[in-house]
Amino acid sequence: MTNHVNLSTFIAGFWRLKNWGMTAQEVLAFIEQCVESGVTSMDHAMVYRSEAPFGEALALKPELREKIQIITKFGIRPTGFGKLGAEHVNHYDSSPDALIESVENSLRDFKTDYIDVLLIHRPDYLMDPQEIAEAFSTLKQDGKVKHFGISNFTTAQFEMLQSILPMPLITNQIELSPYNMQALDDGTLEQCMRFKIQPMLWSCLAAGELLNPKDKKGERILNTLRNIAEELNADSIEQVVYAWVLKLPCKPLPLLGSSKIERIKSAVKSLDLTMSQEQWYAIWEASNGSPVP
Repeated sequence: MTNHVNLSTFIAGFWRLKNWGMTAQEVLAFIEQCVESGVTSMDHAMVYRSEAPFGEALALKPELREKIQIITKFGIRPTGFGKLGAEHVNHYDSSPDALIESVENSLRDFKTDYIDVLLIHRPDYLMDPQEIAEAFSTLKQDGKVKHFGISNFTTAQFEMLQSILPMPLITNQIELSPYNMQALDDGTLEQCMRFKIQPMLWSCLAAGELLNPKDKKGERILNTLRNIAEELNADSIEQVVYAWVLKLPCKPLPLLGSSKIERIKSAVKSLDLTMSQEQWYAIWEASNGSPVP
């Protein structure tokens, strides 16, 4: 099973779009600048409330749609979210009705007739994989969704769902950073290589913990990142972090959550950095708090 969707190495994340305070024209300009920088894949989710403002921007220049890949997620029903939310308790809902309703809502908000990649946002303990398979098949046959994936799934959850689906899952969107290295040891990255898919990585900067550490672990990592930034002649700490995750053999696709095009362009420049094995493990050691055994 192989990934036949062409995603950019870096993915623009729009989870904070509602807080950026941008007009539709400004969002459009940002999208165009991302594309010019080689970042053509755009990450959303129903719960981010980013789909409608993104769609309003895209409607100003519809021809831009064919130059980008829209990624979005479904399955979380929070309270206070209207008809797609929950009445009293936040919960997950991967039922066929919820799935179809979420996709139709996304298509309407994006003002498009297809989604490039649809992800199940979180593992749903009540998910029926056979029902998911049937709903995915219908969406694919109708041309509404081109590819499917999952987010934050364990290796067992991935294996179970993939064993039922008639089409390949094309990614697992997971958390990974020098601060949170759990995915290095839980088998997720090895599974992605076995299935020949590229994981998407969220929170590579550990929600700012790497740039403004609040504990000794964060301070250790930051000091090491600073030293390696000097060794590599990197422009920023962020570039070193992205070079670290990009060195992984699973060829991950890091998400960028910034609204500043300068930071997007800077992240892309990390592709020009060549990090050594020793430098990579120096960062691992700083996070782990002890030498490589």
